[in-house]
Amino acid sequence: MSEQEKSVELATFAGGCFWCMVQPFDELPGIISVVSGYTGGHTKNPTYEEVCSDTTGHTEAVQITFDPAVFPYAKLVDLFWRQIDPTDADGQFHDRGSSYRTAIFYHNEEQRRIAEASKQELQESGRFGNKPIATTIEPAAPFYPAEEYHQHFYRKNPMRYKAYSKGSGRQAFLEQNWRMKKNDDELRERLTDIQYAVTQLDKTEPPFHNEFWNSKREGLYVDVVSGEPLFSSLDKFDSGCGWPSFHKPLHESNVVEKLDTSHGMIRTEVRSKQGDSHLGHVFPDGPGVTGLRYCINSASLRFIPKEELEREGYGEYRSLFK
Repeated sequence: MSEQEKSVELATFAGGCFWCMVQPFDELPGIISVVSGYTGGHTKNPTYEEVCSDTTGHTEAVQITFDPAVFPYAKLVDLFWRQIDPTDADGQFHDRGSSYRTAIFYHNEEQRRIAEASKQELQESGRFGNKPIATTIEPAAPFYPAEEYHQHFYRKNPMRYKAYSKGSGRQAFLEQNWRMKKNDDELRERLTDIQYAVTQLDKTEPPFHNEFWNSKREGLYVDVVSGEPLFSSLDKFDSGCGWPSFHKPLHESNVVEKLDTSHGMIRTEVRSKQGDSHLGHVFPDGPGVTGLRYCINSASLRFIPKEELEREGYGEYRSLFK
């Protein structure tokens, strides 16, 4: 066994339709692979049709191969909760039946301990009122990869994936229940006037007179309100527009794009997923491989230098800057 093989672990999560459970974990630091499949049942090598019949005992799941030294299991569990309705014992959103139930399948005792503690913490948080957390925590069982057309479905069929995520009710639930709960008085006290105006009132700061438009330091740009990672200096470029510009987000799942028809223009607004902060706009005139220019207000961002990532709680991103 190689040193790399010794350092990796498996994590297995069931969160309803596995189409929607890949992108949140995919391409994060320390994540080696994310595979859609079936687990928890009593038949070998089941097909999608057999699993959907609810006769195999299997549930749709994703199995993640990861390096815990880079991305700890506790962070994976926290990310898992934020993709599901953990109070639904009979499926997820419009998908009903045992094959769409939610579960954490632990691979060792440390994972079991972390999962149990996280579940208890979620229950006691009161986020879902008095509803019991229905997600089960079970020992890992044989995992059978799903058919190839299911693997990384969000990449192969992006339009259908987005339509399904919205049509199934998942997107609306996550926005309503997992978005950061904000206190306006607290935000007014914590943020500067321009930070509040940009993130909460959708204003735009002046070009060339903002903190990061010409910054060349290496590090991460996170939401000034929620702290969620949004952009990397590795994707930053000088567009000449006077605002920080990026080829792409750090993680597509951390940003939300919305149609903006204000000021007599048709534009695509960019907002943070958890903090629901107005960030800026994205335009199809970028010079890079993506052809995109994410034009972002400095006031919506907090910069974390690469040498401070560990101290600030973003240690998993250190490997980006080696």
